[in-house]
Formats: sequence, structure tokens, C-alpha cells
Amino acid sequence: MLTVEKKQVGDFSIVEMEGRITLGRECQQVEWAVDDLVKENAKKIVLDLSNVNFLDSTGIGIIVMCAGKAKVAKCELLVAGAKGIVEQTLQLTNVDKIVPMHTDTDAAMNWSRARAAAV
Repeated sequence: MLTVEKKQVGDFSIVEMEGRITLGRECQQVEWAVDDLVKENAKKIVLDLSNVNFLDSTGIGIIVMCAGKAKVAKCELLVAGAKGIVEQTLQLTNVDKIVPMHTDTDAAMNWSRARAAAV
């Protein structure tokens, strides 16, 4: 089972997920949430994986696809909170080279703000 909720923290749109991102209809919720945010002209999206306990190749594909859509929309996409097998899977498949990964949402937002300030 996967639950997906969106919330706003300042200029960051946070997509909080809980459960497993695996093959099946539920994982489309992640893609739809990012699509909605891109259509709403969100400029900074954080995928909060702190409560995700497993993802398979479908989950990896969803994250990479979301990264592509965000890039086209000139939106910054970050991953936060991945740990254990989820973090290992993202690193093993080099998703961490495509989407910046951070320990939690605060770290992701601070990194993004510091990066923007340096420009």
C-alpha cells in the first residue's frame, strides 16, 4: 500500500509518501502528484521518502520520469529521507546522480536555498 500527500512549505512543494513504491496502480499517484505540481508552476519539489520502506524498478522509473518532467518545466526536484534498502537501491541504480538526495526535507530545502544564494 502507498499513500501520497502533497504539502507546501514556503516555496517548496513536498510530496510525502508512505509504504512501497512498486509495480501497480498505486505508484502512479507519485507521478500524478508531480504532474499536478508542475502544472501549478511549482519551482521546487521535494520527494520525501522517509516513510517509504521499499521500491522496485517501477519506483525507480517513476522517480527518474518525474525528474525528467521537472527538468523540462525548469523545476528543481530533490529526494529526501531515503534510508536503508531504499537509499541503497537509489544509489546502486545511480538515481542519486540524476536527482540530488538528502537526509531529510530540511536538509534538501537548506541545500536548495544555499545553492540559489550562491548564484
